[in-house]
Amino acid sequence: MHTRWRAAHVLAYQNGQHALLRDGEVVWQDDTIVHVGRGWEGPVDEDVDLGDRLVMPGLIDLDALTDIDHLILDSWHSPETGPGLQWSEAYARTSRAVFTRAERAVIREYALVQLALHGITTYMPIASEVHSAWAESFDEFTDMAETSRRIGLRGYLGPSYRSAVNVVDADGRRDLHFDEERGRAGLRDAERFLDHVEELADPLVRSALLPCRIETMTPELLRATAALARSRSVPVRLHCLQGTVERELVRRLYGCTPLELIERTGLFDTQLLIPHGIVIDRHPSVHGEDNGDLDTLVRAGVSVIHCPQTSLRYGDVLHSFGEYRRAGLNLCLGTDSFPPDLIRGMDLGVHLAKVVDGRADAAPAEAYVESATLGGARALGREDLGRLAPGARADLVAFRLDDIRDGVLDDPVRTLLLNGTARNATHSVVDGRPVLVDGALPGVDTEALRVRAQELFAKMRAAYGERDFKGRDADELFPATFPPFVDETR
Repeated sequence: MHTRWRAAHVLAYQNGQHALLRDGEVVWQDDTIVHVGRGWEGPVDEDVDLGDRLVMPGLIDLDALTDIDHLILDSWHSPETGPGLQWSEAYARTSRAVFTRAERAVIREYALVQLALHGITTYMPIASEVHSAWAESFDEFTDMAETSRRIGLRGYLGPSYRSAVNVVDADGRRDLHFDEERGRAGLRDAERFLDHVEELADPLVRSALLPCRIETMTPELLRATAALARSRSVPVRLHCLQGTVERELVRRLYGCTPLELIERTGLFDTQLLIPHGIVIDRHPSVHGEDNGDLDTLVRAGVSVIHCPQTSLRYGDVLHSFGEYRRAGLNLCLGTDSFPPDLIRGMDLGVHLAKVVDGRADAAPAEAYVESATLGGARALGREDLGRLAPGARADLVAFRLDDIRDGVLDDPVRTLLLNGTARNATHSVVDGRPVLVDGALPGVDTEALRVRAQELFAKMRAAYGERDFKGRDADELFPATFPPFVDETR
């Protein structure tokens, strides 16, 4: 079957880079693009005129939130309430899953629907283990794989695992609580899921090893992860280089920096993706100058998943996008929080880079778009993703540009990033199959999901109290912005 999209603006791929095509068309047969340009004279079974929209490669989110939003709770804490958001040492010994398997499946569906509504076509999931009994499970991910297939997204999936959990002691000091057998069991679950994905034989479901934060991993578990990744030829994503607490904990435990621990455990010999990648030697909290860490990452072929929106909300920034890019590091993007809006994230990144580098052209819009498409594809080793060109997979998204609230139109890409959001997405296709149609997901009851998610959010919020080392309830940990109105007429 041949399908054609026609639009006023198409971000095509030509001569090794994206190129803007005015009044263009994209044609695909089944799951593969066969034509990008004008004047297609071949067969057309379905013809869609999208009018004044921008058609571009589907967005690739490699740190995609597949959870209910928790940043709305934990990104504005005070010094008094902050320690209460971690597990207490006592809770770590008797931890429980806040959600049932069925409830977790609803949460996953809610999150994946959010990704689709925001124009994301390929994702690698991230969720908070705070609400789990320890980490994610094999069963959770078999459920999630089926939900992802039903919605039609392209996912790189695998349950998280860890040997330790961040805790606070009775005095509110940060520490780690270890349970190494749980870490080994988690890796066995992850390997079992690799087998499950092979059995599915679905091109939209790929496997990856997704261990938790580096400080929660023992060197032994990191080495085992590296060995398994090499033997099965799957990517590894490891959250690290993201904070000073992480750096201090790793130094205290193993006498080295997180980057040195990665190298010692063989992870540089894998297809390694690092979300955030902020705290290296050039970060102001370390040395404030480049002493070789960036070159180490480049020579190892590491991809850094830049999450500008989340970093800003937690008070940090990359130092800097431009320098990382000029060094030859592959940069891709992630949302890592709600909303999963890579357009907002790219806009924030562009402007934060101006502040860090002190120049208006520090990180132009096109550099961020390349990271959200071609950079993500490189990180996954996929030359058939992230571009609109014959032979590529038919993963496309269309953003409207005709809303008066988005202002006047100059360059379509720059206008979308500066004035729009990912909620401008109206249509998407993954592997040639429609996912988002006229701003909606056919067959998905989004209103019912919204109501159910709010109920589960309330359950999640209430559970913080039982983990707090001081035993405070959720209303104490998360006070309202303003006091309640008191009706004095009664």
